Amino acid sequence: MNNQTQFKGLWPALFTPVSENERPNFAQLEKLCDTLVTQEVDGLYVLGSTGQGILFNDEDRKQVLETVLTVVKGRIPVMVQVGTLATRDACKLAEHASEVGAAAVSSVGPIYFGGGPKMALHHYSEIAKAGQLPFFPYQLGNNSIPGNFEDFIAAVLEIPFIEGMKLTTGNMLEISRIHNIAGDKLKLFSGADELICQAALSGTVGAIGTFYNLWGAECKYVLNKFKAGDFELARRFMLEFQRIIEYVLPNIWTFLRVAMQQKYQIDIGDTVAPLAKGQGTWDAEEVRKILNQLESTLK
Repeated sequence: MNNQTQFKGLWPALFTPVSENERPNFAQLEKLCDTLVTQEVDGLYVLGSTGQGILFNDEDRKQVLETVLTVVKGRIPVMVQVGTLATRDACKLAEHASEVGAAAVSSVGPIYFGGGPKMALHHYSEIAKAGQLPFFPYQLGNNSIPGNFEDFIAAVLEIPFIEGMKLTTGNMLEISRIHNIAGDKLKLFSGADELICQAALSGTVGAIGTFYNLWGAECKYVLNKFKAGDFELARRFMLEFQRIIEYVLPNIWTFLRVAMQQKYQIDIGDTVAPLAKGQGTWDAEEVRKILNQLESTLK
């Protein structure tokens, strides 16, 4: 697959289904991957925040990636998030990603530490060199571009194997600033599910998000129709999509578990503690109504 064409479009930030012992449920993971590939999503982003990556040990993370790649069989690209507390551990995961055939690696910045741009750039550069794959740093809102904005993006462009960035921000001006500085040198993915169409106007080539596990086909359809000029469809869909996201967000994990069971008969399981503990339960009929409400905007 050509690197110039594979990094674009709609990519679910893949769930890692969890079993009762808080380890990955590989049977449900296989079913989920097969469902999404059949829907013709453009790629899979594995073991990010949605995939609970940092909550699993390294061996489980490796097995999750290998399972995904086995199911996908090269039909779509797979990008894996390899960030850990220690740079050396992230480098080992990046090396593994290269060995087993991932298309790209991604990483959050140094977790729990300050240290400014030099520390983040060192962390990124070491991971990129270890994997020797197209590399996508993971920007989290305003927290991952330390120091002078222009200088930091210029430094990002010097990272070995740099290909793009995953931008989890609701600030469209911030996205366009990065695009205007980097141009086509960085392929930018929006990580804010609720701004999939809006971000395209600010220079993104695609989107990576949690809700695309549930509504991947629908969101890809709307994004493509929007780019083709169907503003009214995009407006109708996005307003309802945003309303639903805002409504379910306080209890998002429990909502998504019920919704995935209803729509695809896939059980993503509970979360690894402490993630999402204490979230409320959902009435099955209310979840069904929410699913129908969004899908009705496409008619």
